[in-house]
Amino acid sequence: MAKKNFKNIELAPKYVPKKSEPYMCPEQLAYFYQLLTKQRDELLNERDSVLNDVRMAEKNEIAGVGDDQDQASMEQEITMNLRMSERNANLLQKINAALDRLDNGTFGYSIISGDEIGIQRMLARPLATMTLEEQEEYEQKRK
Repeated sequence: MAKKNFKNIELAPKYVPKKSEPYMCPEQLAYFYQLLTKQRDELLNERDSVLNDVRMAEKNEIAGVGDDQDQASMEQEITMNLRMSERNANLLQKINAALDRLDNGTFGYSIISGDEIGIQRMLARPLATMTLEEQEEYEQKRK
């Protein structure tokens, strides 16, 4: 477990974790913490915006604003916004789970084997919970 509090580390503006650093050193943890926190905040802001859009479209629909074509467009927009909201809610759960793993020291390690997932994979997919091999095996079993 890292001794430095990764949440308080100020990183260089263009810092990117490198293979040459110790795996999940405080700087790498800070990088992923900042990345995931930013994504979470953006999703929360987007969620509020989507919900406001849905409410506005529903008010217009109830008020009978527009012709049949406008009504159909509004219904389609509501459906699309609700799907996006559901997708974002699922993503938000995954981000929160990743932030929990950062807090408990398991971020970057497989939930199956405990092995290092690898910095390249974590950079490509910060929400990864399995090594590439384990993920591929999991996908094969699902088919």
